[in-house]
Amino acid sequence: MTGVKLNTAAAQGKYHLVMLALAFAIAFLLHLLLFAMAPMVTTIMAEMNLSHADFGLVFSVIVIGLVLFRLPWGLFGDRIGYLSAFRIALPLSAAFALLRAFAPGYPTLLASQFFLGLGLAVVLPCLPLVVKEWAPKSPGLGTGVYISGFAAGNATALALTPRLLEMLSWREVLLIYSALAVLVSLLWWALARSAVKSTSGMQLRNFTRILKDRYVWVLLFFLMAAMGSYDTLTTWLPKVLEMKGLDPALASLLPLGFFLAGPTIGLVSDRFASMRALIALLGIVAALAIIGINYAPFPLLMLCIFLAGFSTIGVLTISLAVPAHHPRLSPMAASVAGLISSLGNAGSLVMPVLFGFLIDVTGTFHASIFAVAALVGVILVLGSRLSE
Repeated sequence: MTGVKLNTAAAQGKYHLVMLALAFAIAFLLHLLLFAMAPMVTTIMAEMNLSHADFGLVFSVIVIGLVLFRLPWGLFGDRIGYLSAFRIALPLSAAFALLRAFAPGYPTLLASQFFLGLGLAVVLPCLPLVVKEWAPKSPGLGTGVYISGFAAGNATALALTPRLLEMLSWREVLLIYSALAVLVSLLWWALARSAVKSTSGMQLRNFTRILKDRYVWVLLFFLMAAMGSYDTLTTWLPKVLEMKGLDPALASLLPLGFFLAGPTIGLVSDRFASMRALIALLGIVAALAIIGINYAPFPLLMLCIFLAGFSTIGVLTISLAVPAHHPRLSPMAASVAGLISSLGNAGSLVMPVLFGFLIDVTGTFHASIFAVAALVGVILVLGSRLSE
């Protein structure tokens, strides 16, 4: 038994808000724990005598854990159900978040980061299963709810952590965040319910079905474009604004678009007649908004930055919602989400490097901005023309 049986549709209807709130909390926790150390760079480097490259590995190793274990968690979630998967993964995440706060040295810090990534890797593959069961009539909105949790966690990590560091040590701040991980784990064990033990009897050998499905690869390229462009702009936009002689803080409009895109685009996608047309529209908006960063005057530039975040994360929302309700992909939704979210990180690895390379070659950011806009526009518009 993986959870409390819900025998009536009415019972499900009364409880779906609780489950979506838990999904939001889990997404919030992922980005809170992932980005919490960003404001701690100087403090941790000084205490552990680390180079910039050493600290860069501290962040990279958790991403490696996320990428390596998303697909296994997806297969696991399809096999035993999301309820059990989160019951295992959330306590693991809390345990390694606690270990990170008490890490006596660099090797332990790296190990705790890697295994924290292992636990948190469950999030993207298995949250679509929560949406599939608890928001079957509005999968876009359900997905958008937890997508906004990522933005809230990111913003909290970057805005609250520096304030806490004024009063507490970095270890004490991480201890507070790990206590939140324990709380989310306890809430899941106490409140989470599911009417099914698993979403599929899928075996590992049947995974070839996913690899042979053309639409899975279309979704993968959508995610590469959306994640790669957003992460690239997040990395480089403050520098671009500085080169334009503007306040780098204007880059905060990008995550504002992230936060609002989830529920807004999710709600629209549930009512939009053609998902492919919506993807194409968002691709055009994204390309034009990103190009606008090059040339738009100041008031309009703010709108371009916001729309760049809004449109790219809108595509991410739609792409992650599809596996939960697509007739062919739904029985293996977690495995599909695990695959596309793992390989989708290729865009985030390649595009920021290309952006910086073009600045080095040309001496300006214009070609870099054009490259991101072209990649996003071409992939999303052409990909939207392929049949499901």
